[in-house]
Amino acid sequence: MKINRNIVFIISVLVAYSCIKIQNLPPEPYIEYTSFRVFDTIDTLGNNVKGGELKFYFEDGDGDLGYLKSPEQEEGDSDESDLFFSLLRVNNGIVSPAPADDPLRPSNYRIPYMERQGQNKILKGTISVIFMYLFYSPEDTIKYEFYVKDRAGNVSNTATTGTIPLYYDGLYTGSD
Repeated sequence: MKINRNIVFIISVLVAYSCIKIQNLPPEPYIEYTSFRVFDTIDTLGNNVKGGELKFYFEDGDGDLGYLKSPEQEEGDSDESDLFFSLLRVNNGIVSPAPADDPLRPSNYRIPYMERQGQNKILKGTISVIFMYLFYSPEDTIKYEFYVKDRAGNVSNTATTGTIPLYYDGLYTGSD
């Protein structure tokens, strides 16, 4: 009888698990700013520079966030980006877009290819992006606006960092 109880228990667990409803999210990605950390580092030439680490949370309902090509496909020299940034300058509390030739203006990025196996294709997680500030002054205070685009062309909401003074080493959680 011990075998029958184990079999009944296993079947009960499987039936209960199969009844769990699959979560549905919209196909458009959703992002949420988490934090920004400024730190001292050394560049590839041995110069002392500032670095910044942006972290943000993401959700994608149809699971097609990341490189436009899968790892199995041939890597071309495509310059298509899927993570886009706008630099904002903060001067005496006034926030304004940075000019196109601003030395702190970031490039757009490519998120690595991601794909979930199985029935539930939803992707959720945290993405971390590192910035290097080769040219800055102690007066530089900035913010970033950013958004992502998935492989189907769906565009996320736009998220904004908190104010980031580059002269300070610390963690910014978006408190302004």
